[in-house]
Amino acid sequence: MLNWDDYNESDKVQKPQKIQETQPVIAEEKVEAVEENISEYSPVEAGDRAKQAQEAIDKLDTRQGEEELEGLAGRVQVDDKAMINCRADLNQLVPFKYDWAWQKYLDGSANHWMPQEINMTADVALWKSQDGLTADERMIVMRNLGFFSTADSLVANNLVLAIYRLITNPECRQYILRQSFEEAIHTHAYQYCIESLGMDEGEIFNMYREIPSVAKKASWGLKYTKEISDPGFTTGTDETDKLLLKNLIAFYCVLEGIFFYCGFTQILSMGRRNKMTGTAEQFQYILRDESMHLNFGIDMINQIKIENPHLWDDQMRHEAAQMILEGTELEIQYARDTMPRGILGMNAGMMEEYLQFIANRRLVQIGLEEEFEGATNPFPWMSEIMDLRKEKNFFETRVIEYQTGGALTWD
Repeated sequence: MLNWDDYNESDKVQKPQKIQETQPVIAEEKVEAVEENISEYSPVEAGDRAKQAQEAIDKLDTRQGEEELEGLAGRVQVDDKAMINCRADLNQLVPFKYDWAWQKYLDGSANHWMPQEINMTADVALWKSQDGLTADERMIVMRNLGFFSTADSLVANNLVLAIYRLITNPECRQYILRQSFEEAIHTHAYQYCIESLGMDEGEIFNMYREIPSVAKKASWGLKYTKEISDPGFTTGTDETDKLLLKNLIAFYCVLEGIFFYCGFTQILSMGRRNKMTGTAEQFQYILRDESMHLNFGIDMINQIKIENPHLWDDQMRHEAAQMILEGTELEIQYARDTMPRGILGMNAGMMEEYLQFIANRRLVQIGLEEEFEGATNPFPWMSEIMDLRKEKNFFETRVIEYQTGGALTWD
């Protein structure tokens, strides 16, 4: 990457010459443009416009919109705050009611990274090599980039168009803003991998419509955001509050909490075998972000339950469990599709047990009973990556702090 000191010998001569040639022309053009703009308005017209502006200001009344400003006149107290349906002024960030939300915002900000920081040279060489990867390994890379390249966009759309508007707590909104940016980085990372490897971008990005096991997962998530993303949707009734709660469970517990794990395990397993190490490093950074997203979402879900216990009735608990079971089955189908044969030290049967193990964790985290008795984790190395702030690298040679500008290593 160039910096301000990077220039060649010809630049030393050419740059001053170019400045001398172009500056007078640019200056003249700017002057003419300013004079032309000024001539469009006469002094009388300019005065009229200023008068109109002052009249509009005079008409402003801070008492207008009493319905919108109801309850917002005073300073916000901690007890005024609530996760949903809160009338307190959302522009007043402090005092914090949910310290965990603010801490997650700080942690997420400290974990900033960008895709271009990761070297993809070895991946490009391996991908272009005729015997570098097996056909099954290539399919895994393509299917996962195909799903994830659009999945994070679906999550971001849900956050920006629905969740941010409907969650009525400013410190949680602050983290949601950070999460939205991270989802944009993740989509950027997948695009960066696709572009670096020279893949057909149209094929990969449209895979969520063309490959059944990929399309089903995307379609499942979309049905839970369809209603609440309507600008006219509001919470405040048991029915609408439950729709929001279902959306949070669908996106945090299933889309980010289950749908990501088969693909991440596959790609990270490749990295452990010194294959597609740049792509695997991108995925590891993403998974660490997603782990924080997941924990934030679960905390938010549980806080809504605490503040609105009437929403968490028998029917809601049944539907929540059913959603997680449906998501688990869809991810198992995806595992079978992407791993018709054993590969990378794993197979579809092992992945099924792993996903059942993950599903049990999601159920327990929101206060439900486990559904898969005796399910264990066949990939213990993955447990080191899921809920971390500090972790060992895959070969456990040293401790890595995840900080701004940090780089993971595969040595």
